[in-house]
Amino acid sequence: MSETDGREKTRLDGFRALCLARFREFYRESEVVFWSFAFPIMLSVGLGIAFRNRPAETLPVAVMAGPRGAQAADVLARTPLLKATVMGEDEAMRALALGRVALVVAGPRADGTVEYRLDPSRSDAAVARARADDALQRAAGRRDPVPSAVAEVREPGGRYIDFLIPGIIGMNIMSGGLWGVGFNLVDMRIKRLLKRLVAAPMRRPDFLAAHLAMRLVFMVIEVSFVLGFGHIAFGVPVRGGLPAIFAVGALGALCFGGLGLLVGSRARRMETVTGLMNVVRMPMFVLSGIFFSADRFPQVLQPLIRVLPLTALNDAMRAVVLEGARLAALPGPLAVLALWTVASFAAGLKLFKWS
Repeated sequence: MSETDGREKTRLDGFRALCLARFREFYRESEVVFWSFAFPIMLSVGLGIAFRNRPAETLPVAVMAGPRGAQAADVLARTPLLKATVMGEDEAMRALALGRVALVVAGPRADGTVEYRLDPSRSDAAVARARADDALQRAAGRRDPVPSAVAEVREPGGRYIDFLIPGIIGMNIMSGGLWGVGFNLVDMRIKRLLKRLVAAPMRRPDFLAAHLAMRLVFMVIEVSFVLGFGHIAFGVPVRGGLPAIFAVGALGALCFGGLGLLVGSRARRMETVTGLMNVVRMPMFVLSGIFFSADRFPQVLQPLIRVLPLTALNDAMRAVVLEGARLAALPGPLAVLALWTVASFAAGLKLFKWS
């Protein structure tokens, strides 16, 4: 064996040792295993049950007592998905104010007018008003000129749990990159392990490469675990190919690994790195569409939301998993992730201090 081959073998052995040490650190920390595996599953189960597909809700309606109130209450009592109760005016308005009823119906009056009293900020109030008005209009003789029918569609892919699982995967990749790289580097700096490693016969790029390599390994395990659980437990469809899913996950892991490197590049106290990570993490936790669509935010915020790396990761992951999209069809989200990856690594490596 030549001297060059011997050096390369020694370097490869050192790289393997660094990767193995990182793996051992991972599974020896019970809290890391909990947040990486148990917490996403608990979150998926809890939110999946809370927002499961349920029959349409029967809404309570108060009908004001009066000469024609009993007639209106009788019509509404026979209406599906409405529960009508006759009340005095004061009692009805108090029930509305306390949220015990979604709607108060006053009338019909002498001229036939029906008044609906409701809180416009409540979505169930608008639904109750539409149901009640339709029932009363039909009872008064209205006929729809166009016949209609309802066909319920419950195909997997449009449920809340289908939307949630890719978002949790994105959240996991973000947290793993920030905490698994940034927090670990600061912990090693505080314990002076970085300084000792610099003095050892180790190439510095190998140390950082080992961290990123293990992030990719953990990403594959975490994505497989969460996505597999969602598919088995809730029937979440996986319409895209696994290579595309892991490719998106790998780019996300590198992106947030770079952000973790940047956040932990100089911090020497746990309080400092924790604060910096929360500054980076919390806006994306709220804005990037983990638990609900980012489209719900005002239009003026959309340009900012779309350039956040977690938004790009969640959009790409949902497109591949739920729609079966190819990577070539996702130039926008992948470009955002790539730009964040390059920028964060460039800044992090420039600012990084070993001691």
